[in-house]
Amino acid sequence: MNAIIPALADPNAGRWFSNPVIAQTYWEAVWETLAMTGLSSLVTVLLGLPLGLLLVATRRDGLLPNRSLHHTLALIVNIGRSIPFIILIIAILPVTRFIAGSTLGWKAAVVPLTIGAIPFFARLVETAILGVDAGKIEAAHMMGARRWQIMAGVQVREAMPALIQSITVLVITLVGYSAMAGAIGGGGLGQLAMNYGYQRYQDDVMILAVVGILLIVQLIQVIGDMCSRLVDHR
Repeated sequence: MNAIIPALADPNAGRWFSNPVIAQTYWEAVWETLAMTGLSSLVTVLLGLPLGLLLVATRRDGLLPNRSLHHTLALIVNIGRSIPFIILIIAILPVTRFIAGSTLGWKAAVVPLTIGAIPFFARLVETAILGVDAGKIEAAHMMGARRWQIMAGVQVREAMPALIQSITVLVITLVGYSAMAGAIGGGGLGQLAMNYGYQRYQDDVMILAVVGILLIVQLIQVIGDMCSRLVDHR
């Protein structure tokens, strides 16, 4: 901690990548960004995938047609997608404190990240599932497959390349959201850039924070594209 004091007292001290702030906090901030993005992505996929499937199934021509349920789910999803993330973080602070025990740090940031991303991902899932050839679903019906078997064995399987691309979009979006959460105490590269790059005018910290986020996004995109090609047997 004492090594950081000169950099805090003098904005010009330890500049341009010899900054002790970078040496002592940068990689921890990278890990926090990866941790909050990874955990929130996992929970979002686990909850958003069945929600998206249910949106498709309850349509008028779906496997479980239910007009009132479909409209209710669609309304909830639309409302969730309409709330700006920065407002959502503030609005659900009591919920975050109840679940995470605090409103600060990367673990607390997972709560608004997940709540904000579930409606977004559910719509991506809905779009991917609707792209499945209706003839394959009808063929599964004729073969006596049950509804849940059609969802898992036909819809999800046939839409897997699109679903992986949707997950890629989700994770990249959450990286951006995590930087926004970090700017108000959520940890990670966003908080590092705000606390030192912006408030203390340490340009090297800001540059490295931006570069770190760019590299993370590029890596996620490459992995997502690779996985999508591997499962695409068309």
